[in-house]
Amino acid sequence: MKITGITTRLIEIDPRTRYRDGKVPPGRPTLWRFPLITLHTDEGLEGHSTGFGPHGDGPAIAETVHAVYSADLIGEDPRNSERIWQKLWRKQRHLYHQRDSLVGVLDVALWDLRGKIAGQPIAQLLGVYRDRMPCYATAWSEKYTVEEIHAEAKRVQAAGYHGYKVQLRDGVELDIPRLRAVRDAVGPSFKLMNDPAAGYNYMQALAAGRVMDELNYYWYEEPVPDHNVSALLQLGQNLKTPLLVGETVRLTELSGYLRNGIGSMLRGDTLLKGGITGLRKAMAAAELFGLHVEVHTADSPLLDVANLHVSCASANTEFTEIDHPIFRWGLKHNPLEPDAEGFVHLPAGPGLGVELDHNWLDAHTGAIQTTKR
Repeated sequence: MKITGITTRLIEIDPRTRYRDGKVPPGRPTLWRFPLITLHTDEGLEGHSTGFGPHGDGPAIAETVHAVYSADLIGEDPRNSERIWQKLWRKQRHLYHQRDSLVGVLDVALWDLRGKIAGQPIAQLLGVYRDRMPCYATAWSEKYTVEEIHAEAKRVQAAGYHGYKVQLRDGVELDIPRLRAVRDAVGPSFKLMNDPAAGYNYMQALAAGRVMDELNYYWYEEPVPDHNVSALLQLGQNLKTPLLVGETVRLTELSGYLRNGIGSMLRGDTLLKGGITGLRKAMAAAELFGLHVEVHTADSPLLDVANLHVSCASANTEFTEIDHPIFRWGLKHNPLEPDAEGFVHLPAGPGLGVELDHNWLDAHTGAIQTTKR
């Protein structure tokens, strides 16, 4: 079997429902364009993946896939995913203006093909460890009032989720009362996390972290930029709340975090860590150090399904992250919709195990680009 072509659709999404007041903030794109990538083969099977697009980057991603990577994929046997991954990864050495995320996007499409060729789910090819994952809900909690975040925390708990992650980075004067309000809303034992998304300096991170220690938060995610390892080491020495780090660094940089004891857990996903192949390598490395890799949502539907497959084939991860429903588009049934007990379930079909909703996709497709042998 050989890959014979690549097609990329730009899926257009109206982002207004993402924002609480239905208004796109100044400076943000008023139309999101997500790339939906399809690898075609000479035997009629197709492998699919999706990229990211809310920052106006979708058209550039689509162009890069075809201009930079198509020659490395067309003519290859998709079953040789490790060889292809290594070739793409080495190519990144000279792609100075971009990160590794497109390697991840393309790797997911290769694994979708591998599963379809074998007639098995991707997790089965990796080796299933479990068939469902507990979920936590992530809030888009900037600018929430104390009352609003208190109410949302109660709704999340009542919906059956196993935890609630806030994203507070408006300054400790505003954030600390909301950290307290969330704990007050859900009681002493419900799992809470905070992700400032590198929005603090060291002193702010320390002040908020001490309050999180008092309130028994479950983890503290990327309080300062991931590359600021000295601040992360100091925070780890001065706080009891576990630090979750490494989301924004390259796969190959995680070894330094592991060797030097930076953080209590690592962050990874199929977008930022080089696909299913890369995330699996991160999981294996962390497991040897006795650490978890908590899987970050990619906010892209097929990448998040791929995340679920890797999680269900790994022992050293605890949760699936569930973000806003606007990111769960284009599938007839999305396995990232939690059940009443707050679990998502591994798809049983081959490959990613999901079916594209072609009618919906046709209605939301802008540009289409195809490269063939």
